[in-house]
Amino acid sequence: MDYQQLVTQRRTHPAWRLLAADNAAMIASFLHASFIAPNQRTIGRQQLASQLDDHLYHLHQSAGEILFPKAATAYLDDWASDERGWLRKYYPPGDDEAHYDLASATEQALEWLKNLGQRSFIGTESRLMTVFDLLHQIVDGSELDPRARIAELKRRKADIDAEIAAISAGHVALMDPTQVRERFLQMAATARDLLSDFRAVDTNFRTLDRQVREHIATWDGSKGELLQAIFGQRDMIADTDEGRSFRAFWDLLMSPSRQDELTSLLDAVLKLGPVRELQPDARLQRIHYDWLEAGEVTQRTVARLSEQLRRYLDDQAWLENRRIMQLIRDIEQKALALRGEVDERAFMEIDDAAPSLGLSMDRTLYNPPFKPKITQQIVSDDGVEIESGALFEQIYVDQLRLMSNIRRALQTRQQVSLGALAREYPIQQGLAELATYLKLATQDMHAAIDDNQSETLDWLDDTGRRRQATLPLIIYAA
Repeated sequence: MDYQQLVTQRRTHPAWRLLAADNAAMIASFLHASFIAPNQRTIGRQQLASQLDDHLYHLHQSAGEILFPKAATAYLDDWASDERGWLRKYYPPGDDEAHYDLASATEQALEWLKNLGQRSFIGTESRLMTVFDLLHQIVDGSELDPRARIAELKRRKADIDAEIAAISAGHVALMDPTQVRERFLQMAATARDLLSDFRAVDTNFRTLDRQVREHIATWDGSKGELLQAIFGQRDMIADTDEGRSFRAFWDLLMSPSRQDELTSLLDAVLKLGPVRELQPDARLQRIHYDWLEAGEVTQRTVARLSEQLRRYLDDQAWLENRRIMQLIRDIEQKALALRGEVDERAFMEIDDAAPSLGLSMDRTLYNPPFKPKITQQIVSDDGVEIESGALFEQIYVDQLRLMSNIRRALQTRQQVSLGALAREYPIQQGLAELATYLKLATQDMHAAIDDNQSETLDWLDDTGRRRQATLPLIIYAA
């Protein structure tokens, strides 16, 4: 809690700016009602603006005056600007309507405001038991002495045998209603917190995606150095405690047996009388499906990063026409420099407020001429020599051919690595073909990528020089 750090956070952190805003009460109440309460991930611009209009109307009716005079869309654009950062505005692929997602920092501020209220029930026993359970897991999981671990397992076995004997004798110990309600409320709070954690993880991967795009736009070196820097950033995030914890959580959640077990447990708990008295949120019964949906958003973010790398490798204009690539980079760099500066001038104008009508029945039928007149026009090049060789040197990677190579290799075995596949079917088109293999491993084929192991592939380029590339271990499965 350094003073200078707190001063900087008060000026730059979106959560602090939201709490200090003049309209904080209106903003927080609307965002909570639109995103947190219904557990809504993303909302289209028209739908969100309509909800904000209704929200402002009710506030004006209650106060008897106009408290917030701006239009709903103006408020949304302001909240999604870089100066605020309370909403994330983006365009989904194939959709020309803007969508909004709640920022992770905004969710933290809303959760803090929610915890300011006096809670009707504060459970301490269940949290104390959780502390004991976690301490036992840490001690047992880090014990190196086999005899100590065996002794602990025997103690648990004795406790289980004693409990079985007590139940067999008719002594069944049940939780009282208070204990049931206390543990249920703690479970519900933890389950909702997991959705907030997904937004934080997704924000980290989006930040990495933005850094990769900026890195590519401003890069002036070789492709190999760029790929090494990008893969180093990806490995750095994947190897952090947060990355390893997310990967372990996702693997556990993707287990069908775990999903069935969680569904049956939620059904059994929500049918208990003490739990029904709390009138729990019905969405808790499908909270694990919300986890899956939130996790898929994070996985799609990682897939977009891989797609960005593949497009970069496929861009043969890097070698064929440096002037065009330089112009594109200059445009991207200027766009990054102007990010956040909004031009207030009109970017489009229309001549009339209504279209002119052209009825089909008003048109005359086409009458082809008896003898058509064909004119020949010669395009003058003004003496400029044009290099046309680049038009015939384009490289196209046949994705179906690579998929066929993988399927033929899997006809005689259950799995095959990318290195073994490259030895059976030598690489013909260099890095572009390798990038296509990576795309198949992440999207179209059953494959696993082990970042802890690597393998080196080599091939001959068009000049006969031997090239090498070191990649994580990629295994395709049948």
